[in-house]
Amino acid sequence: MTAMTESPTTPRAYSPGLEGVPAAETALGRVDGEAGRLLYRGYRIGDLVARGTYPAVANLLWTGDWDPAHRLSTAPVPDAVMVALRALPATAKPMDALRTAVSVWGATQQLDWPPTAEQARALTAFSPSALAAFARLRQGLEPVDPDPSLDLAAGFLWQLKGSAPDAATARALDAYFIVGAEHGLNASTFTARVITSTRSDLASAVVGAIGALKGPLHGGAPSEVVEQLHQMGSVEHAEAWIRAALDRGERLMGFGHRVYRAYDPRAAALRTVAESMELKPDWLELAIGVEDVALRVLAERHPERALKTNVEYYAASVLQGVGLSPDLFPATFALARHAGWTAHAIEQAGANRLIRPSAIYIGADERDLPG
Repeated sequence: MTAMTESPTTPRAYSPGLEGVPAAETALGRVDGEAGRLLYRGYRIGDLVARGTYPAVANLLWTGDWDPAHRLSTAPVPDAVMVALRALPATAKPMDALRTAVSVWGATQQLDWPPTAEQARALTAFSPSALAAFARLRQGLEPVDPDPSLDLAAGFLWQLKGSAPDAATARALDAYFIVGAEHGLNASTFTARVITSTRSDLASAVVGAIGALKGPLHGGAPSEVVEQLHQMGSVEHAEAWIRAALDRGERLMGFGHRVYRAYDPRAAALRTVAESMELKPDWLELAIGVEDVALRVLAERHPERALKTNVEYYAASVLQGVGLSPDLFPATFALARHAGWTAHAIEQAGANRLIRPSAIYIGADERDLPG
C-alpha cells in the first residue's frame, strides 16, 4: 500500500484527542459500537467466553491460531522484582506496584526487538504473580508461589489468597480476563504501539500502557459501581435510589458507553457467566436484579439516548464477587489487557513505521527578543 504524501504547508483538519483519526491497521480486534459487537480476530466475544479460556484467547491474539487446549499458568517473580515490591510502601497504589514490577522485570530480561509471542507469554504470566505478591506484602503476608497446575486466572486467585478457588469463581474471573483482553485502539493500546514503533522493548511498551490505563478517564471506575450497589442494598430499594440519583443529576455508573450504542457485548458475556453460576455470590445476585430495574428507568427517563449496560457494571460485580478489594480492580483490568497490549506490540513491529503525528502551531508569529 502506497502512503499518500502532502506538502508540509497543506492545512489538515484538527481532531482533538485524535478522535476519529485512523492511526493503525489491525487484524486483532473489531469494535462495532452501533451493532454492539466485539470480535477478536473475527470471533465473537460471546463465543470466546462460552467456549474458550483466557490462555486460549491470549494465544489467539498473539498468533492468530485458535487452540482451546492452550494453557498458561502464572510464573515466578524474579528476585530483583521481589526486592522492589518489598521496598514499596503499603500505601502504594496497586497500579503503581504493577507498573514498577513490569519495569524491573524488563530490566532482568534480554528483550530483543521485535517483540515475540514468547515474550508476550512470559510477561503475561509474570504480572499476575507480581500483583498478587504486592497485595499480600502490604497486608504483612508472604507471597505465595505459583501453582503450575492452575490456569492463569485461578493461579492469580491462589497467589492472592493462598487457597485454591472453586471452579465457578475461577471461571468468572477467567471470563472477565477474556472480555478485558482487547478493545481496539484505546488510549493504553495506542501508547503501547507508539512505544513499540520507536523499536523499544515489550516491557517498556506495557509499562507505558499501564501508565495510560491508570488515568481515570481511561481505566474507568468499576469501584464506583460497587459503591452504588452497596448504597442500594437490595433490588427492592433499587428503583427509588436510581430515581433519586437521576433527579439530582447524577450519572448512573455502569450504563452508557462512548463507543457502544447497543448493549455492550462484554457485559452480555459476563452476565451469561454470572447467570450460569449455581451458587452466585451476593454481589452478582444484586447486580443481575438491579440491572433490569436500571435499564427500565433509564429508558423511561432518556428515550432519546442509548444508555445500555457497559462492561464496568458486570466487571465490578464479578471482581467483587471473586473476593478482590476495589483498589485492585484497575490493576486486575491491566492484567487482562496484557494479551491485547502485547499482541498490538507484535502487530506494530510486523509492519513498523515510527508513529510521529504533527501539531498545529497556534503560538506567536516570528518575533525579536525585547531589549
